Amino acid sequence: MGLRETKKQRTRTAIADAALPLFLEHGFDQVTVAEVARHAGVSTNTVFNYFRTKEDLFFDRQTEVEGHLATLVRDRAPGACPVETIRDDLLDALRQDDPALGLHPDAPRFWQVIHDSAALRAREREIGEHIEAALATALAEHPPNAATGPNQGGHPTPTLLAGAIAGTHRAALRELRRRILSGEPPTDARDGVAAAAAQALNLLCSGFHADADRRA
Repeated sequence: MGLRETKKQRTRTAIADAALPLFLEHGFDQVTVAEVARHAGVSTNTVFNYFRTKEDLFFDRQTEVEGHLATLVRDRAPGACPVETIRDDLLDALRQDDPALGLHPDAPRFWQVIHDSAALRAREREIGEHIEAALATALAEHPPNAATGPNQGGHPTPTLLAGAIAGTHRAALRELRRRILSGEPPTDARDGVAAAAAQALNLLCSGFHADADRRA
């Protein structure tokens, strides 16, 4: 990354870092972009140069999040099952208390801000749709059974499989959120969700490959 790009990334990060505490303290709908700009020491126009919408300020890592599952599928080892790859990534993140999953003290407040804002709930649904679409594309280009080749005929399997995988992944994170917001200790919530997610993804994986065996 060149010097110019490094400076741009630093500015973007500084703006997002100024925005989040305001949202957590006052709520998303009560904070204006002008207030964020003031706290970041930049103009409102500068904020919009880096963030297309106010929602992008809150979900400032959404591009990375939207492409994560697809990247796992594209980069998996030859012959590896995409479901197992995504399962192992999720379980590793849970074991390591990955802050991105909400395993940190500020997570309940972050989730509450989303719950209190219709705009953020809508954006969260949109992010989920983008995750699923990106995953479907990756599965079509890098299919579970390498011998079948890319999905050039428009067969619905990648879309359906992406929906099943992404839906299970999303449900696991939603269950983690529910447990922590209900007051369950984060470590207990993590362990419970890890066991349930592993079981669900294992069933999905075995069912998918059983179907492939029957076709063979």
